[in-house]
Amino acid sequence: MPQLLPDGGAATWRQVSGPPSPASAREFGVRSLGFAHVKGTRHEARPSAAVDVHGPVGDREFCFVDVERAQVLKTVQNPRLIRMTTSLVDDILTIALPDGRSASGMPVGSGERLTCYYWKRPVDLELTDGPHSALASEWLGKPVRLARARRGDVIYGAGLSIVTTASMRELADQSGHHELLDEAARFRATLVLDTDEPFIEETWRGRDVTVNVPDVGALRVRIGDPIARCAILDLDPITGERGSNLLKTLVASRPRNEVGEPYFGVNAEVIETSAAPDT
Repeated sequence: MPQLLPDGGAATWRQVSGPPSPASAREFGVRSLGFAHVKGTRHEARPSAAVDVHGPVGDREFCFVDVERAQVLKTVQNPRLIRMTTSLVDDILTIALPDGRSASGMPVGSGERLTCYYWKRPVDLELTDGPHSALASEWLGKPVRLARARRGDVIYGAGLSIVTTASMRELADQSGHHELLDEAARFRATLVLDTDEPFIEETWRGRDVTVNVPDVGALRVRIGDPIARCAILDLDPITGERGSNLLKTLVASRPRNEVGEPYFGVNAEVIETSAAPDT
Protein backbone atom coordinates (compact mmCIF):
# COMPACT_ATOMS: atom_id res chain seq x y z
CA MET A 1 0.00 0.00 0.00
CA PRO A 2 1.47 3.41 -0.94
CA GLN A 3 2.35 5.65 1.98
CA LEU A 4 3.21 9.29 2.55
CA LEU A 5 6.36 9.99 4.54
CA PRO A 6 8.15 13.24 5.44
CA ASP A 7 10.67 14.10 2.73
CA GLY A 8 13.63 15.15 4.84
CA GLY A 9 13.50 18.78 5.79
CA ALA A 10 11.37 19.74 2.81
CA ALA A 11 7.82 20.88 3.35
CA THR A 12 6.38 18.06 1.28
CA TRP A 13 5.41 14.42 1.57
CA ARG A 14 6.89 11.74 -0.64
CA GLN A 15 5.14 8.55 -1.62
CA VAL A 16 6.90 5.25 -1.08
CA SER A 17 5.95 1.86 -2.45
CA GLY A 18 5.25 0.22 0.89
CA PRO A 19 5.10 1.10 4.60
CA PRO A 20 8.00 0.31 6.89
CA SER A 21 7.55 -2.43 9.45
CA PRO A 22 8.35 -0.89 12.82
CA ALA A 23 8.05 -3.51 15.52
CA SER A 24 6.67 -0.86 17.83
CA ALA A 25 3.60 -0.19 15.66
CA ARG A 26 1.53 -2.77 17.53
CA GLU A 27 0.17 -1.86 20.93
CA PHE A 28 0.21 1.33 22.96
CA GLY A 29 -1.11 2.77 26.16
CA VAL A 30 -3.41 5.78 26.03
CA ARG A 31 -2.52 8.71 28.25
CA SER A 32 -5.86 10.42 27.75
CA LEU A 33 -9.17 10.21 25.91
CA GLY A 34 -10.99 13.46 25.34
CA PHE A 35 -13.45 15.41 23.22
CA ALA A 36 -16.10 18.13 23.36
CA HIS A 37 -19.84 17.43 23.37
CA VAL A 38 -20.43 20.73 21.59
CA LYS A 39 -18.08 21.46 18.72
CA GLY A 40 -15.55 24.16 19.53
CA THR A 41 -16.14 24.21 23.27
CA ARG A 42 -13.42 23.14 25.68
CA HIS A 43 -11.74 19.86 24.82
CA GLU A 44 -12.03 17.87 28.05
CA ALA A 45 -10.76 14.52 29.31
CA ARG A 46 -13.55 11.93 29.34
CA PRO A 47 -11.80 8.78 30.55
CA SER A 48 -14.90 6.58 30.83
CA ALA A 49 -16.59 7.50 27.56
CA ALA A 50 -18.06 4.69 25.49
CA VAL A 51 -16.30 4.12 22.17
CA ASP A 52 -17.73 2.29 19.17
CA VAL A 53 -16.74 1.97 15.51
CA HIS A 54 -17.71 5.61 14.91
CA GLY A 55 -15.53 6.91 17.73
CA PRO A 56 -16.42 8.21 21.21
CA VAL A 57 -20.16 8.37 21.84
CA GLY A 58 -21.17 12.00 22.34
CA ASP A 59 -18.17 13.48 20.53
CA ARG A 60 -19.34 16.71 18.89
CA GLU A 61 -22.94 15.60 18.98
CA PHE A 62 -23.93 19.27 19.00
CA CYS A 63 -22.68 22.52 17.51
CA PHE A 64 -23.58 26.18 17.59
CA VAL A 65 -24.68 27.74 14.33
CA ASP A 66 -25.12 31.22 12.96
CA VAL A 67 -28.52 30.66 11.37
CA GLU A 68 -28.49 33.82 9.27
CA ARG A 69 -25.18 32.87 7.63
CA ALA A 70 -25.84 29.11 7.76
CA GLN A 71 -22.44 28.60 9.37
CA VAL A 72 -21.20 26.15 11.98
CA LEU A 73 -19.18 28.08 14.56
CA LYS A 74 -15.48 27.16 14.63
CA THR A 75 -13.13 27.68 17.54
CA VAL A 76 -10.46 29.52 15.61
CA GLN A 77 -12.95 32.31 14.76
CA ASN A 78 -14.73 32.14 18.12
CA PRO A 79 -12.07 31.49 20.80
CA ARG A 80 -14.52 32.28 23.63
CA LEU A 81 -16.03 28.88 22.90
CA ILE A 82 -13.03 27.31 24.64
CA ARG A 83 -14.10 28.80 27.97
CA MET A 84 -17.41 26.91 27.79
CA THR A 85 -17.39 23.48 29.47
CA THR A 86 -19.94 20.76 28.79
CA SER A 87 -21.32 17.56 30.23
CA LEU A 88 -23.90 15.17 28.84
CA VAL A 89 -25.52 12.79 31.31
CA ASP A 90 -28.72 10.84 30.59
CA ASP A 91 -29.41 13.12 27.60
CA ILE A 92 -29.16 16.23 29.80
CA LEU A 93 -26.68 18.68 28.33
CA THR A 94 -25.09 21.17 30.71
CA ILE A 95 -23.05 24.11 29.47
CA ALA A 96 -21.12 26.13 32.06
CA LEU A 97 -19.34 29.49 31.79
CA PRO A 98 -16.32 30.64 33.81
CA ASP A 99 -18.42 33.32 35.52
CA GLY A 100 -20.63 30.67 37.13
CA ARG A 101 -23.60 30.85 34.80
CA SER A 102 -24.86 27.65 33.27
CA ALA A 103 -27.68 26.16 31.23
CA SER A 104 -28.91 22.61 31.64
CA GLY A 105 -31.62 20.61 29.95
CA MET A 106 -32.46 18.09 27.28
CA PRO A 107 -31.90 19.61 23.82
CA VAL A 108 -35.28 19.05 22.15
CA GLY A 109 -35.62 19.32 18.41
CA SER A 110 -37.58 22.39 17.37
CA GLY A 111 -38.70 20.89 14.05
CA GLU A 112 -36.42 23.31 12.21
CA ARG A 113 -33.59 22.00 10.04
CA LEU A 114 -30.68 23.89 8.57
CA THR A 115 -28.13 22.85 5.96
CA CYS A 116 -24.69 24.34 6.55
CA TYR A 117 -21.45 23.87 4.66
CA TYR A 118 -18.76 22.60 6.96
CA TRP A 119 -15.32 22.34 5.35
CA LYS A 120 -17.02 22.50 1.92
CA ARG A 121 -19.40 19.64 2.60
CA PRO A 122 -23.13 20.02 3.34
CA VAL A 123 -24.33 18.96 6.78
CA ASP A 124 -27.98 18.69 7.75
CA LEU A 125 -28.53 19.98 11.28
CA GLU A 126 -31.53 19.91 13.60
CA LEU A 127 -32.01 23.15 15.54
CA THR A 128 -32.99 22.70 19.18
CA ASP A 129 -35.03 24.51 21.77
CA GLY A 130 -33.89 25.04 25.32
CA PRO A 131 -31.76 27.38 27.44
CA HIS A 132 -28.40 26.64 25.80
CA SER A 133 -28.78 28.94 22.80
CA ALA A 134 -29.63 32.01 24.89
CA LEU A 135 -26.64 31.47 27.20
CA ALA A 136 -24.25 30.97 24.28
CA SER A 137 -25.61 33.98 22.39
CA GLU A 138 -25.01 36.25 25.37
CA TRP A 139 -21.53 34.82 25.95
CA LEU A 140 -20.44 35.05 22.31
CA GLY A 141 -22.06 38.42 21.67
CA LYS A 142 -24.16 37.31 18.71
CA PRO A 143 -27.28 35.23 18.10
CA VAL A 144 -26.52 31.52 17.77
CA ARG A 145 -28.56 28.32 17.99
CA LEU A 146 -27.62 24.96 19.40
CA ALA A 147 -28.02 22.26 16.76
CA ARG A 148 -27.77 18.48 16.84
CA ALA A 149 -25.52 16.89 14.21
CA ARG A 150 -25.35 13.36 12.90
CA ARG A 151 -22.29 11.52 14.14
CA GLY A 152 -19.19 12.58 12.27
CA ASP A 153 -20.81 15.46 10.38
CA VAL A 154 -19.03 18.32 12.22
CA ILE A 155 -15.72 16.54 12.60
CA TYR A 156 -12.86 17.88 10.48
CA GLY A 157 -11.23 14.56 9.65
CA ALA A 158 -11.86 11.02 10.91
CA GLY A 159 -13.73 9.67 13.93
CA LEU A 160 -10.47 9.56 15.88
CA SER A 161 -7.49 11.85 15.96
CA ILE A 162 -4.21 10.88 17.60
CA VAL A 163 -1.19 12.77 18.92
CA THR A 164 1.74 11.17 20.74
CA THR A 165 3.79 12.16 23.75
CA ALA A 166 7.13 11.83 21.94
CA SER A 167 6.01 14.19 19.17
CA MET A 168 4.74 16.72 21.71
CA ARG A 169 8.04 16.57 23.59
CA GLU A 170 9.90 17.25 20.35
CA LEU A 171 7.67 20.23 19.59
CA ALA A 172 8.04 21.47 23.16
CA ASP A 173 11.82 21.43 22.82
CA GLN A 174 11.75 23.15 19.42
CA SER A 175 9.32 25.86 20.46
CA GLY A 176 10.44 26.42 24.06
CA HIS A 177 6.84 25.75 25.13
CA HIS A 178 7.91 23.24 27.77
CA GLU A 179 4.48 22.84 29.39
CA LEU A 180 3.05 21.38 26.18
CA LEU A 181 2.48 17.87 27.56
CA ASP A 182 0.17 19.41 30.16
CA GLU A 183 -1.63 21.32 27.40
CA ALA A 184 -2.31 18.45 25.01
CA ALA A 185 -5.86 19.76 24.64
CA ARG A 186 -4.41 22.39 22.27
CA PHE A 187 -4.42 19.65 19.63
CA ARG A 188 -8.01 18.61 20.44
CA ALA A 189 -7.02 15.00 19.76
CA THR A 190 -9.29 12.14 20.76
CA LEU A 191 -6.38 10.02 21.95
CA VAL A 192 -2.94 10.86 23.34
CA LEU A 193 -0.63 7.85 22.99
CA ASP A 194 2.53 7.22 24.97
CA THR A 195 5.46 6.78 22.57
CA ASP A 196 9.24 7.09 22.64
CA GLU A 197 10.06 8.12 19.06
CA PRO A 198 8.90 11.50 17.71
CA PHE A 199 6.55 11.32 14.72
CA ILE A 200 6.66 7.53 14.48
CA GLU A 201 2.88 7.65 14.12
CA GLU A 202 3.34 9.02 10.61
CA THR A 203 4.96 5.75 9.54
CA TRP A 204 1.84 3.78 10.49
CA ARG A 205 -0.42 5.06 7.72
CA GLY A 206 -2.67 2.21 6.60
CA ARG A 207 -1.67 0.02 9.55
CA ASP A 208 -3.77 -1.35 12.39
CA VAL A 209 -2.62 -0.44 15.90
CA THR A 210 -4.05 -1.59 19.22
CA VAL A 211 -4.50 1.10 21.84
CA ASN A 212 -5.42 0.27 25.42
CA VAL A 213 -7.73 2.87 26.94
CA PRO A 214 -8.10 2.70 30.74
CA ASP A 215 -11.72 2.02 31.80
CA VAL A 216 -12.73 1.60 28.16
CA GLY A 217 -10.81 -1.38 26.79
CA ALA A 218 -8.66 -2.20 23.80
CA LEU A 219 -9.35 -0.53 20.49
CA ARG A 220 -7.97 -1.71 17.18
CA VAL A 221 -7.60 1.40 15.06
CA ARG A 222 -6.46 1.95 11.51
CA ILE A 223 -4.13 4.90 11.06
CA GLY A 224 -5.04 7.36 8.34
CA ASP A 225 -3.71 10.63 6.96
CA PRO A 226 -1.62 13.17 8.86
CA ILE A 227 -3.56 16.12 10.27
CA ALA A 228 -2.99 19.61 8.89
CA ARG A 229 -2.92 22.21 11.65
CA CYS A 230 -4.16 25.80 11.88
CA ALA A 231 -3.96 28.71 14.33
CA ILE A 232 -6.10 26.93 16.93
CA LEU A 233 -2.84 25.48 18.30
CA ASP A 234 -1.89 28.93 19.54
CA LEU A 235 -5.07 29.28 21.63
CA ASP A 236 -4.71 28.51 25.33
CA PRO A 237 -6.85 25.38 25.92
CA ILE A 238 -8.41 26.88 29.08
CA THR A 239 -8.71 30.63 28.42
CA GLY A 240 -8.79 30.72 24.62
CA GLU A 241 -6.19 33.49 24.63
CA ARG A 242 -3.60 33.60 21.86
CA GLY A 243 0.03 33.53 22.84
CA SER A 244 2.23 30.64 21.71
CA ASN A 245 4.53 30.14 18.74
CA LEU A 246 3.57 26.52 18.13
CA LEU A 247 2.12 27.00 14.66
CA LYS A 248 5.11 29.08 13.56
CA THR A 249 7.46 26.39 14.86
CA LEU A 250 5.58 23.66 13.01
CA VAL A 251 5.54 25.64 9.76
CA ALA A 252 9.33 26.01 9.97
CA SER A 253 10.07 22.40 10.85
CA ARG A 254 7.35 20.08 9.56
CA PRO A 255 5.98 18.90 6.22
CA ARG A 256 3.01 20.96 5.03
CA ASN A 257 0.02 20.56 2.75
CA GLU A 258 -0.62 22.47 -0.46
CA VAL A 259 -1.87 25.57 1.39
CA GLY A 260 1.06 25.62 3.82
CA GLU A 261 -0.59 24.04 6.87
CA PRO A 262 1.90 21.90 8.83
CA TYR A 263 1.15 18.31 9.81
CA PHE A 264 0.99 17.13 13.41
CA GLY A 265 -0.80 13.98 14.55
CA VAL A 266 -2.78 11.48 12.51
CA ASN A 267 -6.38 10.59 11.81
CA ALA A 268 -7.63 7.10 12.57
CA GLU A 269 -10.76 4.98 12.51
CA VAL A 270 -11.93 2.33 14.95
CA ILE A 271 -11.86 -1.16 13.44
CA GLU A 272 -12.75 -3.20 16.52
CA THR A 273 -13.51 -2.62 20.20
CA SER A 274 -13.25 -4.84 23.26
CA ALA A 275 -14.64 -4.01 26.69
CA ALA A 276 -12.37 -3.37 29.64
CA PRO A 277 -12.29 -6.26 32.13
CA ASP A 278 -14.34 -5.96 35.30
CA THR A 279 -12.35 -4.93 38.36
